[in-house]
Amino acid sequence: MIGWSPPTNRRTFLRNSVITAAAAGCALAAEGKPAEFIQTVLGRITADQLGFTLPHEHVICDFIGADKTGRHRWEVDAVIARMLPMLSQLKDRGVTAFVDCTPAYIGRDPRILQKLARQTDLHILTNTGYYGGAGDKYVPKHAYTESADQLSARWMFEWNDGIEGSGVKPGFMKIGVDELKDDRLSDIDEKLVRAAARTSLRSGLPVVCHTGGGPAGLKATNIFIEEKAAPDRFIVAHSDGHGLHINRQIADLGAWVSFDGISRRPLDQHLKLIQAMIEKHSGRLLLSHDNGWYNVGEPNGGQIRDFNYLPDTLIPALRANGVGDAMIRQLTVTNPAQAFTIRP
Repeated sequence: MIGWSPPTNRRTFLRNSVITAAAAGCALAAEGKPAEFIQTVLGRITADQLGFTLPHEHVICDFIGADKTGRHRWEVDAVIARMLPMLSQLKDRGVTAFVDCTPAYIGRDPRILQKLARQTDLHILTNTGYYGGAGDKYVPKHAYTESADQLSARWMFEWNDGIEGSGVKPGFMKIGVDELKDDRLSDIDEKLVRAAARTSLRSGLPVVCHTGGGPAGLKATNIFIEEKAAPDRFIVAHSDGHGLHINRQIADLGAWVSFDGISRRPLDQHLKLIQAMIEKHSGRLLLSHDNGWYNVGEPNGGQIRDFNYLPDTLIPALRANGVGDAMIRQLTVTNPAQAFTIRP
């Protein structure tokens, strides 16, 4: 590691370690609790700095498959030129944070996200982890032979040292699971959930889990908890179609329910979904679009879906249907900050 040299001997190393630990312990004792933070592509911020957040979006995606994707497939400047105007529109609407859920082997590129964060002044988060949805097309070959602990070690390396030599650290994990077969996840999908849980235990990182359906989301949540990971570190994505019964079960377990298909259903459907959830579980609900998607391989990224529907259409509609500003703030500011705060 650049700038690091080993201690002269074991005694010196142990003495320095004790001094460092004592200093850290004094700082924690003075504060009364471990430091909590949110990790963006530009560094750490506090939870109250995050602001109005879109917790599930995408800048770029490459759907060619894990064995063929790579940085040779896209040009950083071309992606930024196409996506910068859309992210700049968010700042104009009061949105201050953007969670990029593109995983490794589907186009994750911290270089792009860093440049966009600097040019837009948005708090942008990226991730570590592997995506097991879509029939496991995006799972790298080594994931099938390595154990959950070995995968966790890979993700911990990115957490500690940064992603792909960029120095950018992940602010969460992104995994994915397909629908259940015979009431169980596939072996690889279950391994990804267990690896994520073990990584979360070691790091405090939250997990966003793509789901093939409601039963798979509930099963993944239970496996995560079975690994003794904190349920409030687990976010079940694409819950819009999972049904109130399953969504309430997941929320009762302490995990997060993410309605991240805002704008993809008729407005009145999402209003009913949201109002039903906030009756009992307003503190476990996240709202986003799952939009963007500069599609690698298509001319100029293909058809991009903007991120404006939630601030422009959904929030005014919630107000018109009796949802007060305090509740809207909870759904768009407080909940995302709680979900993505890292608790070491």
